[in-house]
Amino acid sequence: MWAVCLLITAGIAYTLITNPRYQWHTIGHYLTAGSVLSGLWLTIWLTVLVMVISTVLGLLIAVMRASKILPVRILAMCYINLFRGTPVLVQLILWFNIAALYPNIRIGIPLTPIGGQLNTNALISATTAAIIGLSLNEAAYMAEIIRGGFNSVPKGQLEAADTLGMSEGMKMRKIIIPQAMPSVIPATGNQLISMLKETSLVSVLGVADLLQSVQLIYARTYETIPMLLVACIWYLVVSLLLNYPQSKIEAHYGKSTRAISRKKVLTEVPA
Repeated sequence: MWAVCLLITAGIAYTLITNPRYQWHTIGHYLTAGSVLSGLWLTIWLTVLVMVISTVLGLLIAVMRASKILPVRILAMCYINLFRGTPVLVQLILWFNIAALYPNIRIGIPLTPIGGQLNTNALISATTAAIIGLSLNEAAYMAEIIRGGFNSVPKGQLEAADTLGMSEGMKMRKIIIPQAMPSVIPATGNQLISMLKETSLVSVLGVADLLQSVQLIYARTYETIPMLLVACIWYLVVSLLLNYPQSKIEAHYGKSTRAISRKKVLTEVPA
């Protein structure tokens, strides 16, 4: 297997070096171009912003999903099924063209003349549509991740909280959320890396992210393959940089979980 792997690696390296169509000099020239770095920064900024919004919204939806109030639970289930059941690209395009459905958005008190109207075209730009579309879609997945973390909390902990007379809100803050973190955080790290790559979809809306930046260049120079490789290199570099802290976080919470499991076993062993 070592020999097979070495042969495959040598073959790939040989074609990368000897094939002039890769145009490595062009890749090196545009790798640090101003427009490419600007698009890279927008991609990173968009990833972080969307993940923050979707995590907060996903936590709220997960709490609603775990509620004992049936209408609240049904509303959360409908949200999750709607956004997970439709393609994110379709959602982005729909948000970008939302003015066709609602030319004006009224903000005020319902059934009263108090309030005002906002022009939807002026309010929803391409970047705004990208943030809204990605955040709402990702929130549905984060809600399911957080709900899975809630379900990982031992029932004995919940019964003990009920015995102590904790309210539902206090039980959620003091018991469920802290103990769900070891399950939630590693999965959230995976979603962060996935979101980095998913932001490439916003180029369809004309947002000047990393992919859109290289597309504008090769539309002018016709150097399609080298510019796509520039985008791939930057996506790969940022993904690898995110992988390191994610592995450390997973190791930390995995160590905590194993310690809790060992402690539980020791306490259950009869004297």
